[in-house]
Amino acid sequence: MKNIQEIARDLGLTEDHMICYGHDVLKITGGFTEKENSNLILVTAINPTPYGEGKTTVSIGLHDAFCKLGKKSMAVLREPSLGPVFGLKGGATGGGKAQLIPSEKINLHFTGDFHAITSANNLLCAALDNHIYQGNQLDIDPNQICIKRAMDMNDRSLRDQFHITAASEVMAIFCLANSLSDLRNRLANILVAYSKSGEAIYARDLKVDGAMAMLLLDAFNPNLVQTLEENPVLVHGGPFANIAHGCSSVVATKLGLCLCDYVVTEAGFGSDLGGEKFLDITARIGKFRPKMIVLVATVRALKHSGLDNLQAHIDHLNNYNIPFCVTINHFFDDKKEDIDEIIDYCEKQGIVCILSDAFHQGSEGCLDLAKTVIDMTNDAKERYQPLYPFNMDVRDKFQILASKVYHAKTVVYSDKALAQLDKIEQLGIGHYPICVSKTPFSISDDPNKLGYPKDYLITVQDIIVQTGSRMIVFLLNKVILMPGLPKNPQYENYESEFAE
Repeated sequence: MKNIQEIARDLGLTEDHMICYGHDVLKITGGFTEKENSNLILVTAINPTPYGEGKTTVSIGLHDAFCKLGKKSMAVLREPSLGPVFGLKGGATGGGKAQLIPSEKINLHFTGDFHAITSANNLLCAALDNHIYQGNQLDIDPNQICIKRAMDMNDRSLRDQFHITAASEVMAIFCLANSLSDLRNRLANILVAYSKSGEAIYARDLKVDGAMAMLLLDAFNPNLVQTLEENPVLVHGGPFANIAHGCSSVVATKLGLCLCDYVVTEAGFGSDLGGEKFLDITARIGKFRPKMIVLVATVRALKHSGLDNLQAHIDHLNNYNIPFCVTINHFFDDKKEDIDEIIDYCEKQGIVCILSDAFHQGSEGCLDLAKTVIDMTNDAKERYQPLYPFNMDVRDKFQILASKVYHAKTVVYSDKALAQLDKIEQLGIGHYPICVSKTPFSISDDPNKLGYPKDYLITVQDIIVQTGSRMIVFLLNKVILMPGLPKNPQYENYESEFAE
């Protein structure tokens, strides 16, 4: 492993830009100017199996391949949450020869960003409770509190009062803020409760937003690490994609675009979740112009859900007028006839499909993919268009998502969701984008509807108003904001050697 300061100097940074966390991790501070003609590449996927399809591995391999081809490249990825690290999926630093290092540090405490976000969230909850206890001058209705405490761990026993940190509004704010001043303003505007007369109460009314911002001050600087091939990677922020918006921070992505000609970023789960949210929320807030999309597929996922699931994601991505290709992330037990079937399926539609094998071969396994992406970005025209305008009616916006992304025919709102729609109108925030929380295992709201379900009924169970992140969160079917641990959790596989 190179000393991380050497990696930073290769990017043109000076020591004034570096806050070191040992020899292997540093935070980057200071302002930079975006490079002209930098290329933002989004990596997304089909609906995954519960164990994931290697989207991070492909992202790292593609980035390493750009570097091997002599391109100045940066990968911008999310920080792992301890929930999946100790739960079902395990770590989130790639795999095989396409990994981030130091993987243990990144997967565990890292630079403390998640702890800072958790602390800021819980300070707000404590301030609200204290205000009520100390006389309740704002006449807050204890039955209309809108926030919950957070913890970065799967714990089903805490579901009634806690969200996992990756699903918190503070995490969303952290990742969507364009600057420290924007961060402070968004924190101040978190809707915390309603008074007994129905008046909205915000974090600024509790005079706690300044302290929350102070807790996040150091964390807000992006983290620099490296790949096994000694190439730079920014790892910053970590919202879940099935609950929150599922993309790394706006400030890290902007920094990558300032420092490099190619920036590879990924969005969590399938294109129906993180991919859609990057294109309809993050890219618009960050004023990004994605040049290219890479859609990751695997033989095992398509055997599980059928080739028509690939078609569902192809049809979805066609809406944005951005060039895209399909890449098959190769697993050692894939059969050649299955790979050929997927490639033939794509080619018949005029879609480029490339086999990639970053896990076993590192950058060498992604060279064909990297060359394809370079060629397609060189030929790309500025045509990116989101699915809906912000100023459209909330129901109309969701109807577009329901039809063009989830391919549902009918939308049904619960009484609880309808009541929230009335509050959205009263608050005057109908222009916010919609962040959909749903199952990652289907394009629908039902994990058992595999493949390409169409013309079904989709149910909006609840709506969460986030005036700090400036999103309206639609909860479909049974969405759990505090996951539980599986029967065979990953923490059973962790061992540590202690020096005597």
